[in-house]
Amino acid sequence: MDGILAILFAVIGLTDMALNDCPTGCLAQDSADRRLYIQTAGVQFNGDWLGSELVLGYDFDRSYGPFQPTMSVSTTHEGAVWAGVGAKWRVNAGSSDVFFEGSLQPGLYVRGDGPELGSAVQFRSALGMGYEFNNGGAILMSFDHRSNGDFQPINPGLETLSIQYSFVLD
Repeated sequence: MDGILAILFAVIGLTDMALNDCPTGCLAQDSADRRLYIQTAGVQFNGDWLGSELVLGYDFDRSYGPFQPTMSVSTTHEGAVWAGVGAKWRVNAGSSDVFFEGSLQPGLYVRGDGPELGSAVQFRSALGMGYEFNNGGAILMSFDHRSNGDFQPINPGLETLSIQYSFVLD
């Protein structure tokens, strides 16, 4: 899974930007919904399910083209902690309340009793599908991959399968 989600995020996000944002300014700043999200996930390492992870995140009140700044922190049942800052890209499926979302967040990993990932610096990329309710709340199912991008000789990667609920703060 090394890099596939990050490449998808870049290709799809940049294509969306070129088609929809560049006529008015590719990375022009715009307002966006400020959101808080909580997510729970199953953690997979080397093909084995290890346990669970809890994530708390925040989406900022602005976007740059199709990209919205985001940050999150997570902890696993083994005491491993990850924190990162990056960008999200979200697009609705036509005129429905169904949406697709991708994200890329570089961050720092503290192992605790969790698996050895080869480096404290870990890149987390995710892709998911969700539904936004009339009140602005949203539910999202996503898959993510974390790795050090082969910047270190040891790079086994870590995956999660998660469900997330977010709500608008404004």
